[in-house]
Amino acid sequence: MINWIKGDLIDFWQLNNKFFILINCQNIGYEIQILESLFIKLKTNKISHNSIILWTKLIKNDDSDLLFGFTSKDEKNFYIEIINIRGIGSQIGMGILNKFSISEFISAINTKDKKLICTVPGIGQKMAERLILELKNKFKNEPEIIEEEKNNENFQIKNSEINKLLSDLRLTLQSLNYSKKEINVVLPFIIKQKDILNKEGKIITYENLLKLAMNYLDHDISNLVC
Repeated sequence: MINWIKGDLIDFWQLNNKFFILINCQNIGYEIQILESLFIKLKTNKISHNSIILWTKLIKNDDSDLLFGFTSKDEKNFYIEIINIRGIGSQIGMGILNKFSISEFISAINTKDKKLICTVPGIGQKMAERLILELKNKFKNEPEIIEEEKNNENFQIKNSEINKLLSDLRLTLQSLNYSKKEINVVLPFIIKQKDILNKEGKIITYENLLKLAMNYLDHDISNLVC
């Protein structure tokens, strides 16, 4: 089973409403279907093209083996949760995560918003009802967590260069298996507590900021969330 992969980007492309990436890992090319959000970031050079890290789900069909890739373990696990529901295939699962963030979809489930869920291609009224029925108990205690997650993910400051740096840093930390909760705590803390600009007014380097974040996450995260 291919659970996680790291390799060099060879190519990426769109085929109808599907998005793909080709990764060279130890001289083997892996074709992986990805979410539109990652495709856009690659297309607009918002993340590095040199080394790609993805959490993967292998799905075996009668005539092919398909790999699906995600930038975080949370995305992958949520995708697996969705496609385990009867009638939800691999492409509808990708369609859900292309349409909604995890928080948005959980909110739609908890509010029983069938109309919103049906905006995903391939989902009709009956399938929306099945999704709500089978997922509502799993996520019924999530609203407060979702709201906190949204607030932290939307944390920004009035400097586009620093915001881009934070976005890149978030993706890297997710790929290193730090949880969203940990990342959402540490990023605002770093910005508030540390001087991102040096004496010359230049922004601290990405490498130094990453080391700083990992240091807090590995040693001091319990103090930050208390």
